[in-house]
Amino acid sequence: MSDNFFTSISDMDSVNFADIEVDPYWNVGDSKESKMHSIHAYPAKFPAFIADKSIDYYFKYNKKLTCVSDIFCGCGTVALVARKHNIDFWGCDINPVATLIAKTKSNNYSIKTLKSYYRKLLQQINEITINEKSYEDANERLRYWFSKEQYLELNRIKEAIDHLSKSKYQDAFLCIFSSILKPTSRWLTKSIKPQVDPYKKTINPMKAFCAAAEKFIRIIEQEQTPNDAKISIYNYNFLSKKTYPEVDLIITSPPYVTSYEYADLHQLSTLWLGYVDDYKELRKGTIGSVYNSETYYFEIMNLNSTAKRIVEQLCKNRNVGKAKAKSVARYFIDMQNSAERCYKMLSPHGIACFVIGDTEYKNIRIENAKHLVESLLSSGFAKVKVSKRIISNKTLSPYRDVNGKFSSDATKRKVYHEEYVVIAHKGTEGKT
Repeated sequence: MSDNFFTSISDMDSVNFADIEVDPYWNVGDSKESKMHSIHAYPAKFPAFIADKSIDYYFKYNKKLTCVSDIFCGCGTVALVARKHNIDFWGCDINPVATLIAKTKSNNYSIKTLKSYYRKLLQQINEITINEKSYEDANERLRYWFSKEQYLELNRIKEAIDHLSKSKYQDAFLCIFSSILKPTSRWLTKSIKPQVDPYKKTINPMKAFCAAAEKFIRIIEQEQTPNDAKISIYNYNFLSKKTYPEVDLIITSPPYVTSYEYADLHQLSTLWLGYVDDYKELRKGTIGSVYNSETYYFEIMNLNSTAKRIVEQLCKNRNVGKAKAKSVARYFIDMQNSAERCYKMLSPHGIACFVIGDTEYKNIRIENAKHLVESLLSSGFAKVKVSKRIISNKTLSPYRDVNGKFSSDATKRKVYHEEYVVIAHKGTEGKT
């Protein structure tokens, strides 16, 4: 590994982020990705090889790595990579669907016990009878996405899982159940937006569940290597937590200023698993969400120079609503606070690795990466380096129309095709 492609930044005005070179090292992995990462679809999933390479980078400067963290852990890619290396992990995410997936992927399982649970589950499913009237009493959104026949079959599976004893095995089957909800619904396959596919072929929920469960069991049989790494994953907002552990390495991909709501994308799982009665409730507290931003109050003086310039541009643009401008300001303030917390939770020679991309709204560039770098420097990090990578196989469309909305039209403006790798050293570089 070479630092040749990294640009060291100490003076924000001296660097043009557009001129930062692409480092091929961060573009592709050196080995085949674990199949465990495929057990549940997840938007903008973090590439596992970046976590591997971040750990390799850490060992260039430090001898000992006790604990890795991901403060926006999503579906648990970093957690699984840490467990693979037999390194303790601490992570959190505001989305309960995400943390369910993350825990399922990174737990150690007994194959014998897992298969026993599966046999009991199949028996329970066969014995349960669901009242057909339950469809009429179901949540309105679930009736919107599922036919009566599909809903009743899914309800039978869910009730059988609920009969299992509470354990990581029950959670695993809840995760598997969650993974089949979009495929068996009217949801347009691979769409990042909630939209109906009127031509979608009906998929039998029971067949889909069995296929997903048996796939999970095969992956455990083929790939799991039990070890004693302690994996701790929590469902809460990182910024609301008053205490957090000391860690050596943070590997994370912060959320962007959202142009769509993650809570909306997970509404099927959220409702089926009973996390809330109205999936929109999960928008609250999400970094970058427009939800309730109309009433958000902020002091312009609390924004760093990069954020202040961008927010002022948005406020002056007649095509940008107040709620959107305020949501961007809230996002920037949240990220500044996150940078400060990362500094505090790192050990004296700790390192933080962030992967983040810029976005655009109404022709105004939202410089997420530059803002993050300024935030890290202001938080006390001794050295910040930036490189660039090409995004490959990303769910998000790389094109935007004139209004800044996602487009699949390759003749439109191209965004989201590159993102930045930002590495921040808490202490001076040197082997410790």
